[in-house]
Amino acid sequence: MSPTDQELVKRSIEGDEGAFNELINRYKRGVFTLIIRMVRDREAAEDLSQDTFIRLYASLRSYKPEFKLSSWIFKIANNLAIDHLRKVRPNVLSLDGPIEMGEDRIEIQVSSSDESPLDRLEALELGEAIHRAIMELPVDFRRVIILRHVEDLSYEEIAEVTGLPLGTVKTLIFRGRRLLQKKLRIMRQE
Repeated sequence: MSPTDQELVKRSIEGDEGAFNELINRYKRGVFTLIIRMVRDREAAEDLSQDTFIRLYASLRSYKPEFKLSSWIFKIANNLAIDHLRKVRPNVLSLDGPIEMGEDRIEIQVSSSDESPLDRLEALELGEAIHRAIMELPVDFRRVIILRHVEDLSYEEIAEVTGLPLGTVKTLIFRGRRLLQKKLRIMRQE
């Protein structure tokens, strides 16, 4: 049985580098996913992901085990991404093609064994359209939608991560979903 986050934090504080590396391995993908979808720049996302874990390590002694470590880590990542976005002007994405991140392309893939090739193509196109629409949302809407629907955090966890009141989180998610629906309707008409 693998150790809990709290056990790994305790061991990390005691100087066990392997324990901290295990924490990094548990959360690096989620942290990177959150950041890349917010800042839309692979190099910046890699740097901000590293900074997230550097800040985590530097503040491990202040961690309170009664709270979820994942929420704390995502809060650090969210704050770093927001600070980055305040400093740089975000790139504008084209609606005409896939999202290019250096040599990589971001595409949403949806698979099911009982779908026809046409159904899979339509699902893939819908997934790409949803992703493009999410990436075009204003940052306040985008981050709560990503935290809720990509990272699968609860409303309460999102409030904790973003530092926003719970009611504001619910409102942003509601309005973000409505804005997404509107963007998708417009995209279908084009």
